[in-house]
Amino acid sequence: MHDERRSVLHSWSVQADWNAPTVVGGKGAYLHLEDGRQVLDFSSLAECSNLGHQHPQLVAAIRAQAGRLCFVTNAWGAAPRAELAARLLELAGFDGGRVFFTTGGAQANEHAVKIVRQALRRPRGWLVARDRSYHGATHLAMALSGDARTTAHVDAAALGVAHVPPPYAYRCPWRSASAAECGERAAAAVGERIDALGADHVAAVMIEPDAGSNGIVAPDNYWTALRRETAARGIVLIADEVMSAFGRCGEWFAWQRHGDAGRPDAMTLAKGLTGASVPLGAVVLSAALAARLEHEVLQTGLTYCGHPLACAAGVAALAAYESEGLITRSKALGAEMRAALEAMQARHPVIGDVRGGHGLFVVVELVADRGTRAPLAAWPATPPALAALTRAALDEGVSFATRGNLLLLAPPLVIRENEIAGALALLDRLLARFFPSEARPAA
Repeated sequence: MHDERRSVLHSWSVQADWNAPTVVGGKGAYLHLEDGRQVLDFSSLAECSNLGHQHPQLVAAIRAQAGRLCFVTNAWGAAPRAELAARLLELAGFDGGRVFFTTGGAQANEHAVKIVRQALRRPRGWLVARDRSYHGATHLAMALSGDARTTAHVDAAALGVAHVPPPYAYRCPWRSASAAECGERAAAAVGERIDALGADHVAAVMIEPDAGSNGIVAPDNYWTALRRETAARGIVLIADEVMSAFGRCGEWFAWQRHGDAGRPDAMTLAKGLTGASVPLGAVVLSAALAARLEHEVLQTGLTYCGHPLACAAGVAALAAYESEGLITRSKALGAEMRAALEAMQARHPVIGDVRGGHGLFVVVELVADRGTRAPLAAWPATPPALAALTRAALDEGVSFATRGNLLLLAPPLVIRENEIAGALALLDRLLARFFPSEARPAA
């Protein structure tokens, strides 16, 4: 066997320290390892394997499409590409819109910006994005991201990106008295930044509408307030739904929780679009934006945009979400998981905040002192005790994802209820072991 540690660069890892087990298969919410162990995947890997692993409907669709046609460029038509685009527009209620396919989320965000700038005839128009956000690791996506890991690697202003404070109610930048006030202040800050830049010089606002890898879940009033601020100024609002779509946050697309009052002008997709079975991303445009491009050359392209194999997987994924009732199931299980974690919070003073739970995505923030909300470690460093907890969990057959002081709990939508209960019971036990309550008194 080849030793992967010697030949592969692994993302977001110290190469000399990387030593992950090899996955050789999977089924449902479980990963099968080379050493014979089975591990419950409680993060859907990168919050993308919404349909679990080796979903039979996806595997069958990929095999069938490979037997017919593996690849043709976007210059030619392909039946699965047309079917998937039509279905996405239908699910989003974007009648008359259009879809541009990419190979992943960062590319979707880059191309959304390029396409909107072209449609508005503002090739260098400003983009307003949020601190403590993540939109990908290509250069423009890093500029859009308010991510402490990458800010030193890109000049956001040089790429036309301006940032605003996040709607982080637990640590509100405005020290607001309530989550609702924080949501209103954060949305107003977007309008203020647009006014400062000049609305005629702004191309778009790009924001994640629900939970993301930076662990912020906006107050319930934030998204509709943001939509009012952008609409009042005639500014395009792009919803980065790469992580939050396809049931992850309890709806096909997270903005739909707010109805038409939260409807964006465009949205970006990836991850759950194919249940991560094949790389695929998408930019979904409203009819108004699409009409602006109807009679001119689209100034962008990708060799693999709308790859037939990937689009066939996307069609099958949407069918599986629907036939198995996974969108509504995620909403119900997410609420139950949040309630269980809030009960756990009462037993463990180290749990400072529990947020999310609109679907199977709950963020747990750990603190050194619940009264002062002092973090265990400076963001984005991971506290040693939390790293030890996740290693112990893996030894016991459960994989938890962390980021800084956060636990990001986002299991596949197909997970069984007893599997959720077992993983949370393990977490409960490990929190008591690695963060004994007598060491961190409750407020």
